[in-house]
Amino acid sequence: MERLYLACVVVSGAALVAMTLAIPYGVFMRYVMGDPAGWPEPFAILMMVLFTFVGGAAVYRANLHVAVMALVDAVNERTRAAMLATVNLCLAGASLFMLVWGTQLVRTTWDQSIPDFPGLSVGLTYTPIPLAGLMTLLFLVERVWLGDPPRSSLMYTDEPRDLQ
Repeated sequence: MERLYLACVVVSGAALVAMTLAIPYGVFMRYVMGDPAGWPEPFAILMMVLFTFVGGAAVYRANLHVAVMALVDAVNERTRAAMLATVNLCLAGASLFMLVWGTQLVRTTWDQSIPDFPGLSVGLTYTPIPLAGLMTLLFLVERVWLGDPPRSSLMYTDEPRDLQ
């Protein structure tokens, strides 16, 4: 699971870097060179889809997602456990939805191509959706079954790090 998590971090980080480089290139070509490139904007959108879904799975595993804990912290232990179980069930439902319907979307659009990238299947561009659903589901099962994952060196922590 740690390797899957690290792969998610690397892939989403690479997508963010690629998107960050593509947009200034498009702006430079349009306004400085006077010869607009048509591919940077659709490319950046594809990278944003990849970054969002794959990065979202990694953020969940690292427990760095946005969570409002005021209500959970204000209730007794039994109610807290019920609330967290409900959250896990909702996340499992959302992950299964992404996996099942995302796979259907990929299959339905596999033979279509993107006008800006004629050799690229639309279905291929949608694959981050079911993959992220599967990865999030795996990370959820890991958390429910084994508890919180071990603290990776890439995870944010408020605690001082031992760099040895």
